[in-house]
Amino acid sequence: MEKEYDVVIIGTGVAGRTLAGKVASSGLKTAIVDSREYGGTCILRGCDPKEVLTDMAHNTDRINRLKGKGVGAGTPLTIDWPSLIKFKKTFTEGYPAKIEKQLAEMGIDEYHGRAYFEDQNTVVIGKDKLRGKYIFLAVGAKPRKLNIPGEEYMITSEGLMETEKLPEKVIFVGGGYISLEFAHVVRRTGAEVTILHRSERLLRQFDADMVDMLIKASEAAGIRILTDKPTISVGKDDSGFIVKTGSKPGTGSETQSFHAGMVVHGVGRFPDIEDLQLENAGVKTEKGAIVVDKHMRTSNPRIYAGGDCASEGVQLTPVAALQGEVAAANILNENSVEVDYTGIPSAVFTIPVLASVGISAARDNDKYKVIFQDRSNWQSSRRAGIEFAASKIIIDEVNDRIMEAHILGPNAGEAINIFAAVMRLGLKASDIKKMVFTYPTTCSDIPYML
Repeated sequence: MEKEYDVVIIGTGVAGRTLAGKVASSGLKTAIVDSREYGGTCILRGCDPKEVLTDMAHNTDRINRLKGKGVGAGTPLTIDWPSLIKFKKTFTEGYPAKIEKQLAEMGIDEYHGRAYFEDQNTVVIGKDKLRGKYIFLAVGAKPRKLNIPGEEYMITSEGLMETEKLPEKVIFVGGGYISLEFAHVVRRTGAEVTILHRSERLLRQFDADMVDMLIKASEAAGIRILTDKPTISVGKDDSGFIVKTGSKPGTGSETQSFHAGMVVHGVGRFPDIEDLQLENAGVKTEKGAIVVDKHMRTSNPRIYAGGDCASEGVQLTPVAALQGEVAAANILNENSVEVDYTGIPSAVFTIPVLASVGISAARDNDKYKVIFQDRSNWQSSRRAGIEFAASKIIIDEVNDRIMEAHILGPNAGEAINIFAAVMRLGLKASDIKKMVFTYPTTCSDIPYML
Protein backbone atom coordinates (compact mmCIF):
# COMPACT_ATOMS: atom_id res chain seq x y z
CA MET A 1 0.00 0.00 0.00
CA GLU A 2 1.28 3.48 -0.91
CA LYS A 3 0.45 6.55 1.18
CA GLU A 4 1.37 10.24 1.10
CA TYR A 5 2.36 12.17 4.24
CA ASP A 6 3.61 15.60 5.14
CA VAL A 7 6.04 14.04 7.65
CA VAL A 8 7.31 10.47 8.02
CA ILE A 9 9.17 9.72 11.27
CA ILE A 10 11.41 6.68 11.69
CA GLY A 11 11.90 5.96 15.39
CA THR A 12 9.67 6.39 18.44
CA GLY A 13 12.31 7.39 20.97
CA VAL A 14 12.60 10.83 22.55
CA ALA A 15 13.63 12.65 19.36
CA GLY A 16 10.95 11.02 17.22
CA ARG A 17 8.12 11.52 19.71
CA THR A 18 9.13 15.13 20.39
CA LEU A 19 8.96 15.99 16.70
CA ALA A 20 5.78 13.95 16.20
CA GLY A 21 3.85 15.89 18.82
CA LYS A 22 4.84 19.27 17.39
CA VAL A 23 4.20 18.59 13.69
CA ALA A 24 0.98 16.66 14.27
CA SER A 25 -0.46 19.38 16.51
CA SER A 26 0.28 21.85 13.70
CA GLY A 27 -2.01 19.91 11.39
CA LEU A 28 0.56 18.07 9.28
CA LYS A 29 -0.40 14.56 8.17
CA THR A 30 2.12 12.41 10.01
CA ALA A 31 3.25 8.78 10.06
CA ILE A 32 5.62 7.11 12.51
CA VAL A 33 7.36 3.74 12.36
CA ASP A 34 9.50 1.61 14.64
CA SER A 35 11.06 -1.82 14.28
CA ARG A 36 10.74 -2.50 18.01
CA GLU A 37 8.22 -1.67 20.74
CA TYR A 38 7.15 1.95 20.65
CA GLY A 39 9.06 4.12 23.12
CA GLY A 40 12.70 3.90 22.17
CA THR A 41 15.77 3.17 24.26
CA CYS A 42 15.54 5.67 27.11
CA ILE A 43 12.22 4.74 28.71
CA LEU A 44 12.23 1.02 27.83
CA ARG A 45 15.81 -0.24 27.97
CA GLY A 46 18.03 2.71 28.83
CA CYS A 47 18.04 5.72 31.17
CA ASP A 48 14.76 5.24 33.02
CA PRO A 49 14.95 1.54 33.95
CA LYS A 50 18.69 1.88 34.57
CA GLU A 51 18.03 4.63 37.06
CA VAL A 52 15.75 2.29 39.02
CA LEU A 53 18.78 0.04 39.44
CA THR A 54 21.28 2.80 40.23
CA ASP A 55 18.91 4.39 42.74
CA MET A 56 18.64 1.08 44.57
CA ALA A 57 22.43 0.75 44.58
CA HIS A 58 22.72 4.25 46.09
CA ASN A 59 20.08 3.52 48.71
CA THR A 60 21.67 0.22 49.71
CA ASP A 61 25.16 1.65 49.76
CA ARG A 62 24.19 4.73 51.76
CA ILE A 63 22.77 2.59 54.56
CA ASN A 64 25.99 0.56 54.64
CA ARG A 65 28.15 3.69 54.66
CA LEU A 66 26.27 5.01 57.67
CA LYS A 67 26.39 1.85 59.76
CA GLY A 68 27.68 2.71 63.21
CA LYS A 69 26.83 6.40 62.63
CA GLY A 70 23.19 6.08 63.55
CA VAL A 71 22.32 3.06 61.41
CA GLY A 72 22.52 -0.34 63.09
CA ALA A 73 25.85 -2.11 62.83
CA GLY A 74 24.52 -5.47 61.61
CA THR A 75 25.35 -7.42 58.47
CA PRO A 76 25.85 -5.15 55.43
CA LEU A 77 22.87 -4.92 53.11
CA THR A 78 23.06 -6.23 49.55
CA ILE A 79 20.71 -5.75 46.62
CA ASP A 80 18.19 -8.52 46.10
CA TRP A 81 18.58 -8.74 42.34
CA PRO A 82 15.46 -10.79 41.42
CA SER A 83 13.12 -8.47 43.30
CA LEU A 84 14.91 -5.41 41.89
CA ILE A 85 14.40 -6.63 38.30
CA LYS A 86 10.76 -7.35 39.10
CA PHE A 87 10.40 -3.81 40.46
CA LYS A 88 12.19 -2.38 37.40
CA LYS A 89 9.67 -4.02 35.08
CA THR A 90 6.85 -2.05 36.70
CA PHE A 91 8.42 1.09 35.18
CA THR A 92 8.50 -0.29 31.62
CA GLU A 93 5.50 -2.60 31.31
CA GLY A 94 2.59 -1.04 29.48
CA TYR A 95 4.58 1.89 28.09
CA PRO A 96 4.56 0.81 24.41
CA ALA A 97 0.76 0.47 24.40
CA LYS A 98 0.41 3.81 26.22
CA ILE A 99 2.64 5.56 23.68
CA GLU A 100 0.80 4.04 20.73
CA LYS A 101 -2.47 5.26 22.21
CA GLN A 102 -1.09 8.79 22.68
CA LEU A 103 0.22 8.94 19.12
CA ALA A 104 -3.05 7.62 17.72
CA GLU A 105 -4.98 10.27 19.66
CA MET A 106 -2.79 12.87 17.93
CA GLY A 107 -3.99 11.51 14.58
CA ILE A 108 -0.62 9.96 13.72
CA ASP A 109 -0.62 6.79 11.58
CA GLU A 110 1.50 4.03 13.14
CA TYR A 111 3.59 1.38 11.42
CA HIS A 112 5.67 -1.52 12.72
CA GLY A 113 8.70 -2.94 10.95
CA ARG A 114 12.19 -2.25 9.70
CA ALA A 115 12.24 0.73 7.33
CA TYR A 116 14.51 1.50 4.39
CA PHE A 117 14.64 4.11 1.65
CA GLU A 118 13.49 3.30 -1.88
CA ASP A 119 14.28 6.78 -3.16
CA GLN A 120 14.73 10.34 -1.90
CA ASN A 121 11.26 10.65 -0.41
CA THR A 122 9.95 7.09 -0.12
CA VAL A 123 10.27 4.79 2.87
CA VAL A 124 9.41 1.10 2.64
CA ILE A 125 8.12 -0.94 5.60
CA GLY A 126 7.17 -4.45 4.56
CA LYS A 127 4.43 -4.06 1.92
CA ASP A 128 3.84 -0.40 2.76
CA LYS A 129 5.41 2.53 0.92
CA LEU A 130 5.28 5.91 2.62
CA ARG A 131 6.06 9.06 0.68
CA GLY A 132 6.94 12.02 2.83
CA LYS A 133 7.30 15.70 1.99
CA TYR A 134 9.65 15.64 4.96
CA ILE A 135 11.28 12.67 6.69
CA PHE A 136 12.82 12.64 10.16
CA LEU A 137 15.34 9.95 11.11
CA ALA A 138 15.48 9.12 14.81
CA VAL A 139 16.56 5.48 14.68
CA GLY A 140 18.85 5.65 17.71
CA ALA A 141 21.88 3.52 18.40
CA LYS A 142 22.79 -0.06 19.23
CA PRO A 143 25.76 -1.73 20.97
CA ARG A 144 28.95 -1.33 18.98
CA LYS A 145 30.29 -4.49 17.32
CA LEU A 146 33.70 -5.67 18.51
CA ASN A 147 34.27 -8.16 15.68
CA ILE A 148 36.01 -10.65 17.96
CA PRO A 149 35.56 -14.42 18.35
CA GLY A 150 32.83 -15.27 20.86
CA GLU A 151 31.21 -11.84 20.78
CA GLU A 152 27.82 -13.58 20.81
CA TYR A 153 28.48 -14.74 24.39
CA MET A 154 28.40 -11.17 25.68
CA ILE A 155 25.21 -9.75 27.14
CA THR A 156 24.19 -6.11 26.59
CA SER A 157 23.01 -3.71 29.28
CA GLU A 158 19.48 -4.34 28.02
CA GLY A 159 19.96 -8.06 28.55
CA LEU A 160 21.49 -7.46 31.96
CA MET A 161 18.36 -5.59 33.06
CA GLU A 162 16.23 -8.56 32.01
CA THR A 163 18.40 -11.18 33.75
CA GLU A 164 16.62 -12.50 36.82
CA LYS A 165 19.66 -14.15 38.42
CA LEU A 166 23.24 -12.90 38.59
CA PRO A 167 26.34 -15.12 38.79
CA GLU A 168 29.00 -14.66 41.44
CA LYS A 169 31.47 -13.07 38.99
CA VAL A 170 30.72 -10.51 36.28
CA ILE A 171 33.11 -8.96 33.77
CA PHE A 172 32.36 -5.67 32.00
CA VAL A 173 34.18 -5.10 28.73
CA GLY A 174 34.81 -1.39 28.17
CA GLY A 175 35.34 1.55 30.49
CA GLY A 176 32.52 3.90 29.51
CA TYR A 177 29.54 5.09 31.51
CA ILE A 178 27.50 1.93 30.80
CA SER A 179 30.15 -0.31 32.36
CA LEU A 180 30.83 2.00 35.31
CA GLU A 181 27.18 2.52 36.24
CA PHE A 182 26.16 -1.12 36.02
CA ALA A 183 29.40 -2.26 37.69
CA HIS A 184 28.46 -0.21 40.76
CA VAL A 185 24.98 -1.76 40.80
CA VAL A 186 26.17 -5.33 40.35
CA ARG A 187 28.87 -4.90 42.98
CA ARG A 188 26.17 -3.97 45.53
CA THR A 189 24.61 -7.41 45.01
CA GLY A 190 27.78 -8.93 46.47
CA ALA A 191 29.11 -10.18 43.12
CA GLU A 192 32.77 -9.90 42.15
CA VAL A 193 33.09 -7.28 39.40
CA THR A 194 35.93 -6.64 36.94
CA ILE A 195 36.13 -3.93 34.27
CA LEU A 196 38.49 -4.58 31.35
CA HIS A 197 39.29 -1.42 29.38
CA ARG A 198 41.29 -1.36 26.16
CA SER A 199 43.15 1.91 26.77
CA GLU A 200 44.63 3.84 29.67
CA ARG A 201 41.76 6.28 30.34
CA LEU A 202 38.17 5.53 31.37
CA LEU A 203 35.27 7.91 30.72
CA ARG A 204 37.18 9.99 28.20
CA GLN A 205 34.32 12.48 27.87
CA PHE A 206 34.75 13.49 31.52
CA ASP A 207 37.53 15.40 33.28
CA ALA A 208 40.57 13.17 33.87
CA ASP A 209 41.24 14.35 37.45
CA MET A 210 37.64 13.74 38.48
CA VAL A 211 37.61 10.35 36.78
CA ASP A 212 40.76 9.37 38.68
CA MET A 213 38.98 10.12 41.95
CA LEU A 214 35.92 8.16 40.80
CA ILE A 215 38.16 5.20 39.97
CA LYS A 216 39.54 5.31 43.52
CA ALA A 217 35.99 5.29 44.87
CA SER A 218 35.12 2.37 42.58
CA GLU A 219 38.14 0.36 43.64
CA ALA A 220 37.42 1.12 47.30
CA ALA A 221 33.98 -0.42 46.71
CA GLY A 222 35.66 -3.61 45.49
CA ILE A 223 35.39 -3.08 41.73
CA ARG A 224 38.49 -4.33 39.97
CA ILE A 225 39.47 -1.96 37.12
CA LEU A 226 42.15 -3.05 34.65
CA THR A 227 43.32 -0.71 31.88
CA ASP A 228 45.31 -1.40 28.70
CA LYS A 229 43.43 -4.71 28.42
CA PRO A 230 41.90 -4.92 24.93
CA THR A 231 39.52 -7.87 24.71
CA ILE A 232 40.46 -10.21 21.86
CA SER A 233 38.03 -13.10 22.42
CA VAL A 234 35.30 -14.53 24.60
CA GLY A 235 35.06 -18.27 25.10
CA LYS A 236 32.74 -20.61 26.95
CA ASP A 237 33.37 -23.62 29.17
CA ASP A 238 31.27 -25.73 31.55
CA SER A 239 31.49 -23.21 34.39
CA GLY A 240 31.10 -19.92 32.54
CA PHE A 241 32.99 -17.66 30.17
CA ILE A 242 36.65 -16.92 29.50
CA VAL A 243 37.64 -13.44 28.36
CA LYS A 244 41.06 -13.10 26.77
CA THR A 245 42.86 -9.77 26.56
CA GLY A 246 45.74 -9.02 24.23
CA SER A 247 49.12 -7.47 24.84
CA LYS A 248 49.54 -3.77 24.12
CA PRO A 249 52.89 -2.42 22.87
CA GLY A 250 54.65 -0.07 25.25
CA THR A 251 52.46 -0.91 28.25
CA GLY A 252 54.16 -4.03 29.51
CA SER A 253 50.83 -5.85 29.31
CA GLU A 254 50.62 -9.52 28.36
CA THR A 255 47.91 -11.79 27.02
CA GLN A 256 45.70 -12.79 29.95
CA SER A 257 42.55 -14.80 30.61
CA PHE A 258 39.70 -13.85 32.97
CA HIS A 259 36.85 -16.10 34.05
CA ALA A 260 33.29 -15.08 34.97
CA GLY A 261 29.71 -16.29 34.92
CA MET A 262 28.62 -13.32 32.79
CA VAL A 263 30.33 -10.95 30.36
CA VAL A 264 28.64 -7.59 29.75
CA HIS A 265 29.16 -5.45 26.65
CA GLY A 266 30.02 -1.89 27.70
CA VAL A 267 32.05 -0.71 24.73
CA GLY A 268 29.66 1.99 23.66
CA ARG A 269 26.85 2.40 21.14
CA PHE A 270 26.79 3.07 17.41
CA PRO A 271 24.08 4.63 15.16
CA ASP A 272 21.60 1.96 14.03
CA ILE A 273 21.57 2.92 10.34
CA GLU A 274 23.19 -0.02 8.56
CA ASP A 275 20.16 -1.22 6.60
CA LEU A 276 18.36 2.10 6.01
CA GLN A 277 19.85 2.27 2.50
CA LEU A 278 20.52 5.96 3.00
CA GLU A 279 22.37 6.15 -0.32
CA ASN A 280 19.00 5.80 -2.08
CA ALA A 281 17.88 9.00 -0.39
CA GLY A 282 21.10 10.95 -0.93
CA VAL A 283 21.79 11.10 2.81
CA LYS A 284 25.48 11.30 3.67
CA THR A 285 27.12 9.64 6.64
CA GLU A 286 30.43 10.20 8.39
CA LYS A 287 32.09 7.79 10.82
CA GLY A 288 28.90 5.75 10.88
CA ALA A 289 26.56 8.63 11.79
CA ILE A 290 24.12 10.70 9.75
CA VAL A 291 25.65 14.07 8.88
CA VAL A 292 23.44 16.98 9.95
CA ASP A 293 23.80 20.76 9.97
CA LYS A 294 22.78 23.25 12.68
CA HIS A 295 19.16 22.95 11.52
CA MET A 296 19.30 19.14 11.97
CA ARG A 297 18.99 18.86 8.20
CA THR A 298 20.85 16.10 6.34
CA SER A 299 22.47 16.35 2.88
CA ASN A 300 18.97 15.77 1.51
CA PRO A 301 17.19 19.08 2.30
CA ARG A 302 13.88 17.30 2.90
CA ILE A 303 15.29 14.80 5.39
CA TYR A 304 16.21 15.68 8.97
CA ALA A 305 17.82 13.55 11.68
CA GLY A 306 18.18 13.71 15.44
CA GLY A 307 19.05 11.68 18.51
CA ASP A 308 21.77 9.07 18.77
CA CYS A 309 21.97 8.46 15.00
CA ALA A 310 23.00 12.06 14.21
CA SER A 311 26.61 13.20 13.83
CA GLU A 312 26.16 16.28 16.04
CA GLY A 313 25.50 16.44 19.75
CA VAL A 314 26.23 14.05 22.60
CA GLN A 315 24.19 10.85 22.93
CA LEU A 316 21.96 12.10 25.74
CA THR A 317 18.18 12.05 26.16
CA PRO A 318 17.83 15.85 26.62
CA VAL A 319 19.96 16.40 23.51
CA ALA A 320 17.66 14.11 21.50
CA ALA A 321 14.63 16.07 22.73
CA LEU A 322 16.34 19.37 21.84
CA GLN A 323 17.19 18.12 18.35
CA GLY A 324 13.62 16.91 17.83
CA GLU A 325 12.31 20.35 18.79
CA VAL A 326 14.73 22.13 16.44
CA ALA A 327 13.95 19.81 13.52
CA ALA A 328 10.21 20.28 14.07
CA ALA A 329 10.58 24.07 14.14
CA ASN A 330 12.51 23.98 10.89
CA ILE A 331 10.03 21.70 9.16
CA LEU A 332 7.23 24.04 10.17
CA ASN A 333 9.14 27.21 9.32
CA GLU A 334 11.83 26.39 6.75
CA ASN A 335 15.13 26.29 8.65
CA SER A 336 14.49 29.18 11.00
CA VAL A 337 16.13 27.71 14.13
CA GLU A 338 19.67 26.54 14.84
CA VAL A 339 20.44 24.03 17.56
CA ASP A 340 22.34 25.39 20.57
CA TYR A 341 24.39 22.92 22.63
CA THR A 342 25.54 25.48 25.20
CA GLY A 343 25.29 24.28 28.78
CA ILE A 344 24.24 20.67 28.21
CA PRO A 345 25.01 18.74 31.43
CA SER A 346 25.77 15.04 31.67
CA ALA A 347 26.33 12.59 34.50
CA VAL A 348 27.54 9.09 35.18
CA PHE A 349 25.38 7.60 37.93
CA THR A 350 28.03 5.75 39.85
CA ILE A 351 28.62 5.90 43.61
CA PRO A 352 29.37 8.76 43.97
CA VAL A 353 27.83 10.46 40.93
CA LEU A 354 30.12 12.38 38.57
CA ALA A 355 28.44 15.24 36.69
CA SER A 356 29.88 17.73 34.21
CA VAL A 357 28.91 20.58 31.94
CA GLY A 358 30.99 22.40 29.34
CA ILE A 359 33.36 19.46 28.98
CA SER A 360 34.38 20.47 25.45
CA ALA A 361 35.89 23.81 26.49
CA ALA A 362 39.50 24.34 25.47
CA ARG A 363 42.08 24.00 28.19
CA ASP A 364 44.50 26.89 28.55
CA ASN A 365 45.84 27.42 32.05
CA ASP A 366 47.17 30.85 31.07
CA LYS A 367 43.70 31.98 30.02
CA TYR A 368 41.41 30.14 32.42
CA LYS A 369 41.35 29.90 36.19
CA VAL A 370 40.99 26.34 37.48
CA ILE A 371 39.47 25.96 40.96
CA PHE A 372 39.72 22.46 42.40
CA GLN A 373 38.14 21.64 45.74
CA ASP A 374 38.48 18.33 47.56
CA ARG A 375 35.02 18.14 49.14
CA SER A 376 35.49 14.83 50.98
CA ASN A 377 35.34 16.55 54.38
CA TRP A 378 32.55 18.99 53.55
CA GLN A 379 29.41 18.47 55.61
CA SER A 380 27.27 17.48 52.61
CA SER A 381 29.68 14.63 51.86
CA ARG A 382 30.13 13.54 55.46
CA ARG A 383 26.36 13.40 56.08
CA ALA A 384 26.06 10.98 53.18
CA GLY A 385 29.08 8.97 54.31
CA ILE A 386 30.85 9.70 51.01
CA GLU A 387 34.65 9.46 51.21
CA PHE A 388 35.37 10.70 47.70
CA ALA A 389 33.96 14.08 46.66
CA ALA A 390 35.38 17.01 44.73
CA SER A 391 34.60 19.86 42.37
CA LYS A 392 36.52 21.53 39.58
CA ILE A 393 35.33 24.82 38.11
CA ILE A 394 37.07 26.46 35.14
CA ILE A 395 36.47 30.17 34.70
CA ASP A 396 37.30 32.68 31.98
CA GLU A 397 38.18 35.53 34.35
CA VAL A 398 38.40 38.15 31.60
CA ASN A 399 34.75 37.65 30.62
CA ASP A 400 33.60 36.34 34.02
CA ARG A 401 32.17 33.18 32.44
CA ILE A 402 31.97 29.56 33.59
CA MET A 403 33.70 27.43 30.95
CA GLU A 404 33.42 24.06 32.66
CA ALA A 405 32.04 22.62 35.89
CA HIS A 406 32.60 19.16 37.31
CA ILE A 407 31.12 17.78 40.52
CA LEU A 408 31.79 14.42 42.15
CA GLY A 409 29.75 13.54 45.19
CA PRO A 410 26.24 13.49 46.71
CA ASN A 411 23.51 15.01 44.51
CA ALA A 412 26.02 15.97 41.82
CA GLY A 413 23.52 15.13 39.09
CA GLU A 414 21.13 17.75 40.48
CA ALA A 415 23.66 20.42 41.47
CA ILE A 416 25.31 20.49 38.02
CA ASN A 417 22.07 21.94 36.63
CA ILE A 418 22.82 25.24 38.39
CA PHE A 419 26.04 25.60 36.40
CA ALA A 420 24.29 24.42 33.24
CA ALA A 421 21.60 27.09 33.65
CA VAL A 422 24.20 29.80 34.25
CA MET A 423 26.07 28.80 31.09
CA ARG A 424 23.01 28.34 28.88
CA LEU A 425 21.42 31.63 29.94
CA GLY A 426 24.66 33.55 29.43
CA LEU A 427 24.96 34.59 33.07
CA LYS A 428 28.27 35.53 34.65
CA ALA A 429 30.25 33.41 37.09
CA SER A 430 29.82 36.13 39.69
CA ASP A 431 26.03 35.84 39.33
CA ILE A 432 26.20 32.52 41.17
CA LYS A 433 27.36 34.41 44.25
CA LYS A 434 24.10 36.37 44.19
CA MET A 435 21.93 33.25 44.31
CA VAL A 436 20.29 32.11 47.53
CA PHE A 437 20.02 28.34 47.97
CA THR A 438 18.17 26.12 50.41
CA TYR A 439 20.49 25.15 53.24
CA PRO A 440 22.03 22.75 54.01
CA THR A 441 22.14 21.19 50.53
CA THR A 442 24.71 20.34 47.90
CA CYS A 443 23.51 23.40 45.97
CA SER A 444 24.30 25.61 48.96
CA ASP A 445 27.90 24.38 48.56
CA ILE A 446 28.11 25.84 45.06
CA PRO A 447 29.29 29.37 45.99
CA TYR A 448 32.14 27.77 47.94
CA MET A 449 33.18 25.74 44.88
CA LEU A 450 34.15 29.01 43.14
